[in-house]
Amino acid sequence: MKKCKICRAPFTPRFSTLQATCEKPECILANKKKADEKAAKREIKSMRERLKSVSSYRNDLQKIFNEFIRLRDNDKPCISCGSPLNGKYDAGHAFSVGSYPNLRFNEDNVHGQCVHCNRHKHGAANEYMIGLEARIGKERFEHLKSIRNEPLKLPLDEIKELIEVYRGKVAAFKGK
Repeated sequence: MKKCKICRAPFTPRFSTLQATCEKPECILANKKKADEKAAKREIKSMRERLKSVSSYRNDLQKIFNEFIRLRDNDKPCISCGSPLNGKYDAGHAFSVGSYPNLRFNEDNVHGQCVHCNRHKHGAANEYMIGLEARIGKERFEHLKSIRNEPLKLPLDEIKELIEVYRGKVAAFKGK
């Protein structure tokens, strides 16, 4: 005996063990309608995905990357002022995205920063650089400075790959 997905009445499957509804016409039609709606939603989602622009994918990557940075730096103090990162805080960039777009997704360039330092003190650049060198070490800091003017072209397939990489990293942090 199984329960009908629609009317919840018990029934014995006649056609196959995968039969989801009883044999009432209204249940069969309602189940068919649900399946058609699901298929239509999948098709719409697929169409939206195909019509997405590169900038939309880049924005998706920025969101998941920032989420990763916030999770990674959750237990660390603000990179600029050293205050605890409580509640809402930003993923601040040492070298700004506007001036150095090639460092937008560089994990050494982005760290947890309190809203006050990032937004109200315009990134607190001097304090950030001092904190950054202390956090990542002189060698990585010098490397970051040396690559800041290198061009970066992220084709769509690499953006999609990075989205999956950071989704995995976020999932690993949330699974802790």
